[in-house]
Amino acid sequence: MSALGTLAGAAVSGIWKAAAIVLATALLLVASSTCTGWWLAAGDRDAARAALVQEQGVSAALRYSISEQNRAIDGMAKATLVAQERGAAAQAASAAKGKKYDAALAQIASARATTCDEAMPAVRLLLEGVR
Repeated sequence: MSALGTLAGAAVSGIWKAAAIVLATALLLVASSTCTGWWLAAGDRDAARAALVQEQGVSAALRYSISEQNRAIDGMAKATLVAQERGAAAQAASAAKGKKYDAALAQIASARATTCDEAMPAVRLLLEGVR
């Protein structure tokens, strides 16, 4: 029986060695795949960070251009208001001058002249009425 016991012990020892090798190989595969996954994830993270920084730069440039456009629009709005005020003042002044002109024409409406000397008093009256 000792030969049989030795043979059985050798078989059990061989099975444990084979099982240990299979388990070590499986552990090595799992560890290497995990490290590869971490390495790939770190690469993806770095690429995502670089893309984020680039997009933040683009976003900052867009915000700056939008603020410049807003400032330009505000400036145009203010210039439009000033121009409208000047236009209203010019219309009021024009209306006042038109009334003066109409009043001056009404004063000389009945004047008739055939020579320059006869027309000069009416012209002078018209000019003084418009002034």
